[in-house]
Amino acid sequence: MRRICILVIFISLLVASCSSGDKRLKVDVSDVKIPEVIIHRYDLDLFSMGKGPLQQGLEVLKPSYRFFLDTDLGNPVKLAEMKAYLENPRNVDFYQAVNSAYKDIGDLEKQMTFAFRHYLHYYPDSRLPVVFAYVSGGDYDYPVQFADSVLLIGLDNYLGGDYKAYVADGLPVYRLTRMTPGNIIPDCMRVLANITQPAAMPGNTLLEQMVEAGKKLYFIDAMIPGTPDRYKIGYSQSHYDWIRANESHVWAAIIENKMLFSADGQTIRVFMADGPFTAEFSKDSPARLGEWIGWQIVRHYMAENSAVTLPGLMSERDAQKILTESRYKPAK
Repeated sequence: MRRICILVIFISLLVASCSSGDKRLKVDVSDVKIPEVIIHRYDLDLFSMGKGPLQQGLEVLKPSYRFFLDTDLGNPVKLAEMKAYLENPRNVDFYQAVNSAYKDIGDLEKQMTFAFRHYLHYYPDSRLPVVFAYVSGGDYDYPVQFADSVLLIGLDNYLGGDYKAYVADGLPVYRLTRMTPGNIIPDCMRVLANITQPAAMPGNTLLEQMVEAGKKLYFIDAMIPGTPDRYKIGYSQSHYDWIRANESHVWAAIIENKMLFSADGQTIRVFMADGPFTAEFSKDSPARLGEWIGWQIVRHYMAENSAVTLPGLMSERDAQKILTESRYKPAK
């Protein structure tokens, strides 16, 4: 695809084409009665067992952490694996950093409670997951996971972009941007979106893939209204500022180059693949520009269609309908 030349024009954040301040998302959840969320600290309890016999310590923890320890703890192989995990210097360093950064997670639990109340507002018949924190040992690709009605947060993935292990492991800067406390709840809601609306194969065109990604981001909007957009999409502040200033130029490039309905793999990768920037635009640009555009299309669609519910949006498969009814046209 030929290089797309655009003029970078910096404009005030106040005149962005669409904001997360959608009035529809400012819902009253005071009537959603749930207990305050507890993030169960498997990470701290496991590493602070003390110097006694390993099996005995694990047996004490087992009733509270069956998800992790529901096995034959007398099995020599299992004990050897656990011993190796606990004594691994890398894991010990991660634990110590987590213990320092997240000794008190009361604020995180309040944020999770806020998000879960919104979730039940939109999906009242749903079952909330039990939430555990653990030390993943640097499982960078899966900082939050869901399994068997359990949400697992690897807190060692959120120690700040300058954490020594991340730097030593050579993680790229664009990924380090997402490894902060502010990204934890958005990442959890992204996983919740995936389990609420099981992944369906997106269509083959760029439009279909953009809108599908945009729906997931709008889901996050609905769960944690008021959270800065850059955390929801995982952009640095500079990347966020760039797309806010250049959204109309990105959209114009897509339209003028007749890429909206393209099923060309290279075209789709340009706009949907992760990376440090989008080479066809500028080294100052973020990657995943298609996700951002799809998000704004969906936001406009929901603003224009007050009768459409969040579950209705998530199950709508007609990307062309969403685009047409969105009346999306970013301000220049």
